[in-house]
Amino acid sequence: MEHQHRTAEVLEDLVKINNDRIEGYQKAIKQTDDSDLKSLFERMLADSKQYTVELNKHLRSLGEERERDSTLAGKIYRTWMDVKVSFGGNDRHSILASCEFGEDAAQRSYREALQQNLPDDIRQVIAAQQVALKAAHDEIRHLRDVETVNR
Repeated sequence: MEHQHRTAEVLEDLVKINNDRIEGYQKAIKQTDDSDLKSLFERMLADSKQYTVELNKHLRSLGEERERDSTLAGKIYRTWMDVKVSFGGNDRHSILASCEFGEDAAQRSYREALQQNLPDDIRQVIAAQQVALKAAHDEIRHLRDVETVNR
């Protein structure tokens, strides 16, 4: 029973991280006029929505309620994004740097989750999501680096 409870906690944490990611990319979409970034952020937002569906399915199979909240750190991060924009930090580089910060947090959460003793089916879902999130992180970092060079 304790193992099942710990598995549910891991899943809840990952849902919260994806909820943070959804809210972060919704803000990023509003902060840019660049259609290429809007398209990228919309794709990443859709990915996280799909990840929450998958994770919540496993939560329900454990008898837990669907997780809808986000993390305190994510709320603080989004507030920081708002403050940064109000002081002129809404250029491509700043937006991408903020998004990379969020992607770094997601990577940490997924690495920590994969260090836990989880059932194989749940571990496979989390590992697949982590690989996709790593690719998204690397894409954001690459675009940020290009903007650094172009400054």
